[in-house]
Amino acid sequence: MNRNAKIGIGCGAVGCLGLIVIAIGLGGFFYWRSTQVPEENRANRNFNFNINSSSNSNSNSTNTSEPDTNTSSSSSYSDDEKHKLFTAATFSQDSELLMKTLKELGLYKADNTPSSNYEEFVKDHVVWTLQNMDFVNTVNSPEKARAYVESHMKD
Repeated sequence: MNRNAKIGIGCGAVGCLGLIVIAIGLGGFFYWRSTQVPEENRANRNFNFNINSSSNSNSNSTNTSEPDTNTSSSSSYSDDEKHKLFTAATFSQDSELLMKTLKELGLYKADNTPSSNYEEFVKDHVVWTLQNMDFVNTVNSPEKARAYVESHMKD
């Protein structure tokens, strides 16, 4: 075994060890972060949100593209406000309030189908949520969430 081979093996071992240390560090950080939630907010919750929609129409119309509705009201909200309302509506565990909020934000059409920007919004929402955990912790009960939506939605 020559000197270069020994250096390569050593660098590989140090790299693997470094990745292990980083993984342990991240695990410790997430554990520490999860213990920072106050005791009264640590409830076992299980929330399933399902939306089933089907559209059957028999028309001879040549216009197949339908414009999204509620875009005028959705433009009155900033991106941050949209994410906050979406988060709170989800935590409210009230499917009617959630659907009303989705329509108000322009994420769902009047016929209860997702708008063209819904999927992109949800992708962006994951990043937003990770960056705004302080807000998420303020609406982490159905009562707090409902109160937030009702006080911040521009009807």
